[in-house]
Amino acid sequence: MKTPMPPPDLSTLLNRLQQDKPRRLLELLTRYRPINISQAPYLPWDELRFRAPPEGFDVEEWWLATRLRRNSVLRQIPLADVQGEPFAYALPDEVLRLSEEITRNASGQISISEQVTDHDTRDRYLISSLIEEAITSSQLEGASTERSVAKEMLRSGREPVTVSERMIVNNYHAMTRIGELRDEELTPELICEIHRIVTEGTLENPAASGRFQSPDEERINVLDETDKLLHRPPPAELLPERMAKLCDFANGETGSAYLPPVLRALTIHFMIGYEHPFEDGNGRTARTLFYWSMLNQGFWLTEFLTVSKILRKAPARYARSFLHTEQDTNDLTYFFLYHLDVLKRAIEDLQQHLSAKMEEARLIQQSLATLPGEFNHRQVAVLDNAVKNPGQNYTARSHGRSHRVSEETARKDLGQLEERGFLLRVKAGKKFAWLPAPGLVEKLSK
Repeated sequence: MKTPMPPPDLSTLLNRLQQDKPRRLLELLTRYRPINISQAPYLPWDELRFRAPPEGFDVEEWWLATRLRRNSVLRQIPLADVQGEPFAYALPDEVLRLSEEITRNASGQISISEQVTDHDTRDRYLISSLIEEAITSSQLEGASTERSVAKEMLRSGREPVTVSERMIVNNYHAMTRIGELRDEELTPELICEIHRIVTEGTLENPAASGRFQSPDEERINVLDETDKLLHRPPPAELLPERMAKLCDFANGETGSAYLPPVLRALTIHFMIGYEHPFEDGNGRTARTLFYWSMLNQGFWLTEFLTVSKILRKAPARYARSFLHTEQDTNDLTYFFLYHLDVLKRAIEDLQQHLSAKMEEARLIQQSLATLPGEFNHRQVAVLDNAVKNPGQNYTARSHGRSHRVSEETARKDLGQLEERGFLLRVKAGKKFAWLPAPGLVEKLSK
């Protein structure tokens, strides 16, 4: 990843103008005041320096005027960097628009949400989403297992055989646990519990799982692929106090300052990355705690989103969203803008997926309409999957886990489909598995 260029030092720019052109600063600010910074793109220096400045400005003067105007509207939060400088954010129009859109779609009703609100089908979509997020979040941290293999492992319940597979299983368990903890307050102990779940059996130092780094240990810095320092986290002896403050913030203790809920969740994500309290597994823990905060604040649809799938497409942009904030006056607006767009895209992906699934369900239901009442929703899901994946196999355990029913109920579902000639039963070790029968599509069409 190419490290973004840090912005020019504001004090240096101000001193230069005051010494060389004492009237120029007033002229710049007077001429820049009519420009609506709320509507202008909120670009970091690393991008703005390549744009053409307004007439009468050079690029550094443009940056100085822009940064001073932004500083005048920044809102501080009760969290600070290691030097005691507070983190802050602005609310340009794009942040407001995206926050409102995500709040509306992730906490209310969307037009095609029946499949994730209907009791008969929501568990199937929830399990699929948890599996997808577990896989892609692990791949962001270097897991190399193929998606098809990982899905088979999670659905069948088999034990992982590699570190990559263990990372994926751990992430799946962590995401499941977050769903159970959505109504709990965040504590340092809960953060350590989540870290212990996501890192169990994956660390070179097993003793580091589930605990913050201690003062007698070498602090783990964030480096790029060439070992260049990207971020030096706070000293370990400060972690207990700093993590306690982060938990207070996560639980809504922000004093008189108001922070939109989705921005609170994103701040928690950022701060776990900044504090970097663990020897390893900080990224996985940060993303999991983001999910906790969203669910804790009533964004129920978050449970069905696969945010890491989008982050994985551009991991360098994900890393730069942290660096832009730390490089430029602790301005969280850069981090917010990037991740709000990611959330928006994740919701759109879910909507498109559900729309496609509704059409598939309509077609399969048409095929099964000649036998009304013969198949339950779980059996329809198996037939739907079997049409698209003729090499797929189903076990009582995998079918039960996919729909959160007992193995006895799952075995009955599969056995009934076998009796109707839609599935074939084969021996799989000491147990049985079911395969799509030859000519399944033709049988369904009849």
